[in-house]
Amino acid sequence: MDLKEIVAISGKPGLYKFISQGKNAIIVENIETKTRTSAFASEKVSKLEDIAIFTEDEESPLKDVFKKIFDREEGKETISHKSKPQELKDWFKEVLPEYDEERVYVSDIKKIALWYNTLARMEMLVFEEEKEEKEEKRSEDAAENEKEETKEAATTKEEKAGDKK
Repeated sequence: MDLKEIVAISGKPGLYKFISQGKNAIIVENIETKTRTSAFASEKVSKLEDIAIFTEDEESPLKDVFKKIFDREEGKETISHKSKPQELKDWFKEVLPEYDEERVYVSDIKKIALWYNTLARMEMLVFEEEKEEKEEKRSEDAAENEKEETKEAATTKEEKAGDKK
């Protein structure tokens, strides 16, 4: 999953895809509504790629947290961000048992659940292993197609040679 182009803008709901850099703003597109808007330098824009969750030992990148949720939920949507605070804490403890309960607030967990569900709904949660598997399958399919084309070309050549005799 490539989180490089996905951003969250403080004060604006939803997630956005980076489109272009303007003179004093960036152009972004809401990933759900596909509406474009500007995010000015005065607004706090955070790439999801740069976000990490505090754990007892170190920080865990958001991508890794999303992968754990994805594996746990088998690619489907997860708990609603509107759930009760204790339910959210319990759920997050199951997903990331080592998270730092003092520095990770319920509001953070709500954002993680909301963002995950948004990305899941938009089918944007494709992780590297899955990408590699898809690329391998494409390569295998391309190799098979090439073999079939070669066989067809050889068969056609033989038929033409047989017609000349």
